[in-house]
Amino acid sequence: MNRICRLFQNFISIFYPRTCVACGNALLQNESYFCLSCLMQLPETNYHLQESSPLDNIFAGRVPVEKVASMLFYKKGNKVQQILYALKYNGNKELGCYLGEMYGRQLLDSSFYQAVDCIIPVPLHSRKQKSRGYNQSEWIAKGLSKSMNIPYYADILVRKDFTETQTRKNRIQRWENVKDVFRTDHVDAIVGKHILICDDVLTTGATLEAAITQLLKVKGVKVSVATLACAN
Repeated sequence: MNRICRLFQNFISIFYPRTCVACGNALLQNESYFCLSCLMQLPETNYHLQESSPLDNIFAGRVPVEKVASMLFYKKGNKVQQILYALKYNGNKELGCYLGEMYGRQLLDSSFYQAVDCIIPVPLHSRKQKSRGYNQSEWIAKGLSKSMNIPYYADILVRKDFTETQTRKNRIQRWENVKDVFRTDHVDAIVGKHILICDDVLTTGATLEAAITQLLKVKGVKVSVATLACAN
């Protein structure tokens, strides 16, 4: 049966070849999402292993967080930009789960993240999620949950207001755009918990700050942050 499945997959790949999301080259049979070359060259930050990293300073004086980390460095034109684009706009939601699972295994090597109780993805507004078909951050949370063996909750943090894109806004404008857009539901599930909030990319931190501010209104909550990428 396995031999038949492999033959069928090989036949399908003739007409619909699997390609690396980072470079576009064809994948070998034992490769998933990335060719070995791109996988080995991913620009990892290793911030989760550092007692104090540059990302910890992003929220300093703004909102209290336990720890902040990102898996990869992002900058315009690099392969991480291609990966994020594939995740958000090419319908490749399973890529989020794959990367989340990969990063979850790394986070478990850090004492900072071993005490996390649950994971909450940054939500999209229902209108944007309907248009895109999925929330990429929720799929990242699924992967993190699988490898870290802790639950994720996609119905606790809710984006109640639709906002303009943040892309062309400065830090102050981004904060004004999102400061009151979140609410929390079913809060009994997170009382006294250490929450890991996750998203795809961290830039100014305005959206995450607004989300964290809302979560910290729940009694006894502590928050740490993990994203797939951060601006370099």
